[in-house]
Amino acid sequence: MIIPVILSGGSGSRLWPKSRGLCPKQFLSLHGQQSLLQNTLQRLDKLSDKLPPLVVCNAEHRFLVAEQLRQSASQPASILLEPIAKNTAPAIAAAASYVAENDPILLVLPADHIILDHSAFYKAILQGKKAAEQGKLVTFGVVADQPETGYGYILRDTCAWDELSNTYPIKQFVEKPDKETAEQYIASGEYYWNSGMFMFRASSILSEMQNLAEDMLHCVQQSIEKAQQDNDFIRLDKESFALSPADSIDYAIMEKTTKAVVVPLDAQWNDIGSWPALWEIEEKDGQGNVLAGDVLTENVKNSYIHAEKRLIAAIGLEDIIIVETADAVLVADKHQSQDVKKIVAQLKQDERYEAHLHQRVLRPWGSYETLDECERFKVKRIIVKPGASLSLQLHHHRAEHWVVVKGTAKIVHGEQEQLLTEDQSTYIPLGVKHRLENVGVIPLEIIEVQTGSYLGEDDIVRFSDHYGRVQ
Repeated sequence: MIIPVILSGGSGSRLWPKSRGLCPKQFLSLHGQQSLLQNTLQRLDKLSDKLPPLVVCNAEHRFLVAEQLRQSASQPASILLEPIAKNTAPAIAAAASYVAENDPILLVLPADHIILDHSAFYKAILQGKKAAEQGKLVTFGVVADQPETGYGYILRDTCAWDELSNTYPIKQFVEKPDKETAEQYIASGEYYWNSGMFMFRASSILSEMQNLAEDMLHCVQQSIEKAQQDNDFIRLDKESFALSPADSIDYAIMEKTTKAVVVPLDAQWNDIGSWPALWEIEEKDGQGNVLAGDVLTENVKNSYIHAEKRLIAAIGLEDIIIVETADAVLVADKHQSQDVKKIVAQLKQDERYEAHLHQRVLRPWGSYETLDECERFKVKRIIVKPGASLSLQLHHHRAEHWVVVKGTAKIVHGEQEQLLTEDQSTYIPLGVKHRLENVGVIPLEIIEVQTGSYLGEDDIVRFSDHYGRVQ
């Protein structure tokens, strides 16, 4: 049997300002109505001989993953939570160790790729399965159609084609090349783009890790042995996992093993690693533009313009990226868009929230959005899902005024409980325990006005919480 392993730990920094630390690209609807994670799960629906997927994600993203799986009606085997980002090798080691007892074949897929030709995708998987059953470590090499400098490459051993599994042994993994080198790779016809997708038996990858990355495997297996069940999640032990070296599966295993083979994949694959990559696959107008939202153009060619909250008017531009969100605007030359990650690095260095959060912040109970903020006051719009509630909490530095604008709220206020409906309000003094709950069948919306000397999100003392956030 095949167990899909979905790696959902990427940061997607080159797709800022849409992709951010606490809501990276795999959770965004960048192509179609569903998120990239949901598209990845949907691609597996028609794959025969498979068990429910195993998802590996950052602990901070656990509720996003669980909610998107629920929306897609996908029941995972488990959701493994990484306490610290350690790259793909420890994540795959954790997944393989977790299911090692039954020794299934693992199909490792990043959560943030797009594959348009599903038939070709399934055909490649069946080829990979044959090789995996023979103990090979399979990677999928995308048939390259242009000299792309944003991908790593795989050099195949053309003289050692395996007719039984339709695979090539791998001669070499190559780092992202410059343009001239990439053109040479494409001309040779012997190189593939490195897709970051893999297939192998659990026992095969664990055996190679024992030989080639013993320290890493030991730490990860310790974190599995000491893992704790937390509702629908498996929390890997933080102390053990932190001791593991951080490395990609390419560097740690695939470049060193003698068992690596590549399956050619020609399935209209795209890793959506940058805004031009998204421009490539979207429908364009007569001038070669991809326009989304409220956009007006005059003499604009071959550009990607995305408006989220406001009108964008563009004049006399070519090969330009413009992405507008509620709190940030990106303007970039399409040929320099890889450097967006440098802007994100500056934001992190300056400790600006725009690197991590959107103006609308998702929470397991719903969301909140800051509407206005000045010294000593902040105004928020809070939406609580039916049946959900915030934690029982208090604040040391701020008071809160709540006005219900839609739905019905049950409010714990000190020792009292009260129901509020539309147009009713309440006041929560500084230092008073309180909880907000939606007891209705429609989303609850309230306007919250905070006043006080400090209005940061870390001024929360939680006493009880349905989502395990009490320290």
